[in-house]
Amino acid sequence: MHAVILAGGRGQRLAPYTISFPKPLVPVDDMPILEIVFCQLAAAGCTSATLAVGHLAELIISFFGNGEKVGIDLQYVREDKPLGTVGPLAMLENLPESFLVMNGDVLTTLNYRQFFETHVAEGHEVTIACHRKTTRIDLGVVECDESFRVTGYREKPSLPYDVSMGVYAFSRSVLDLIPRGQYLDFPDLILKMISQGRNPKAYLPDAMWLDIGRIEDYANATSVFIEHRDKFLPPNACSTNDPPTDSRLAARGTR
Repeated sequence: MHAVILAGGRGQRLAPYTISFPKPLVPVDDMPILEIVFCQLAAAGCTSATLAVGHLAELIISFFGNGEKVGIDLQYVREDKPLGTVGPLAMLENLPESFLVMNGDVLTTLNYRQFFETHVAEGHEVTIACHRKTTRIDLGVVECDESFRVTGYREKPSLPYDVSMGVYAFSRSVLDLIPRGQYLDFPDLILKMISQGRNPKAYLPDAMWLDIGRIEDYANATSVFIEHRDKFLPPNACSTNDPPTDSRLAARGTR
C-alpha cells in the first residue's frame, strides 16, 4: 500500500503556530501529528509514501528523512508554487494502480487497510473517507412548499451531515483530470468527475476524527488524543506509543 501525503500548505488557520513551523510537525501531546499518521499507516501495512512538500519543506524533510524512523520508505516532491489540495498529484510518476491520498494533518482512528481494500474491491476511481457530524438548531424550523404553505415544523432539530476526513483512495485513472503545473483543489476535481458521470464513492466508517484547523480545535484534539491514545496508536502501531521518554517529556514542556 502506497500513500501520497499532501504536506505543502501553510496552515494559516492555525497561526501563529504555523508561521515558522509546518502544520504536519505541530505536536499533538508528545508527537508531531504526521508522525502519528505514519505510525498508523505502517501498522496498516503501508510500505512507501510520497510527500508533496512546499511551505517550510526543509523542516519536514529533516525530521523524517528517508522514513527509517517510522518504518516507511519516504520520497519527496516539491511544489515550486502552490498547487492546491490535489494539483501536486500531477507531479508524481510511477504511482501504483490504487493508492491513498491524504492531508498531512489528519487525526483519526480510521482503519487505513480496511478503507483501502474496500476501495480496491469496489473498483471506484475515488473513495472519500467521511465523518458524520450533527448540528443542533436551537430554533423552531418551519418547512414550506413553493407557495409558502407550511408543510412541517420541527422544534430544535438535529441535522446530520457528512464531512470529508481529508483521506481518500485513488485509482490511477483519475489522474487524467489533473493538469500538470496547474492549481487544483479537491472539491473542483470531484465536481469535474461528477459532471462526467464518474461519481466518487463515500465511505462512512465507525471511527474517531478530529479537525485541527483552528486553535480551539487543536486544543480539543490534543485532549482527546491523550485520553484515547491507545485507540489512535494501538500497541503494534509505533514504538513511540510507549510511555514518553525524557526527551519527549522535554519537548512537551516547551510547547
